[in-house]
Amino acid sequence: MKAHDPASDKLLIREDSRGIVTLTLNRPQQLNALSESMLELLQQELDSIAGDAAARCLVIAGAGKAFCAGHDLLEMRSNSRKPYYEELFTRCSRVMQSLQALPVPVIARVHGIATAAGCQLVGACDLAIAADTARFAVSGINVGLFCSTPSVALSRNVSSKRAFDMLVTGRFIDAATAADWGLINEAVPEGELDAAIARKTVEIEGKSAAAIRYGKSMFYRQKHMDLGRAYEYASDVMARNMMEEDASEGIDAFLSKRRAVWKR
Repeated sequence: MKAHDPASDKLLIREDSRGIVTLTLNRPQQLNALSESMLELLQQELDSIAGDAAARCLVIAGAGKAFCAGHDLLEMRSNSRKPYYEELFTRCSRVMQSLQALPVPVIARVHGIATAAGCQLVGACDLAIAADTARFAVSGINVGLFCSTPSVALSRNVSSKRAFDMLVTGRFIDAATAADWGLINEAVPEGELDAAIARKTVEIEGKSAAAIRYGKSMFYRQKHMDLGRAYEYASDVMARNMMEEDASEGIDAFLSKRRAVWKR
């Protein structure tokens, strides 16, 4: 008889390894739908990771046969009140914004389907690597609900016309198309997905944590500025980054043709 795994009872499983944090959505029977409890747990973990100096990268994954099928529709229909929906979508939006606000890169590990708020979750991550069998959609329109909040993340990853087409048709796109459109970084054979994630996390882990903290914050803030203000802001960030020990160490190591030793 197979021993019971206590982790299987958790809605969200956290694993830490050498600074790489993996959060696995664990509602496989519901295709990892984002229930209220799941969103609450995600927010708690993101708040924890934000203050964890040892964290270098976050991977978001899904248990079972899918990445994430979006919001829990059964839960939503059992609470037919506008204040409830406002609070639910606000809570979900906070989770998505918290992903971008983290000082470490966030990678979506996508397999199966990523639909509606699940597709939003992919778009909210800094990077996304998917199995070549994965499929993506913002399919709320098929049940009479325009995917308004998912459209925010989607339209910041793909062109307006492509995003709007997905939103008004609810059609699925495959992983190759998602990569071509910019929703994900790459599509790999399903059996190679974990290896591809590991390669990316090793690349990130080998860089200066301080430089990544400066860079991630700067990258998203400058996108909403006009050109002149963006350069002014980026120049200030780069000057502050240059004052870090890691910048001195990295440049000295490059000039000396040796491997840099980053501050931890």
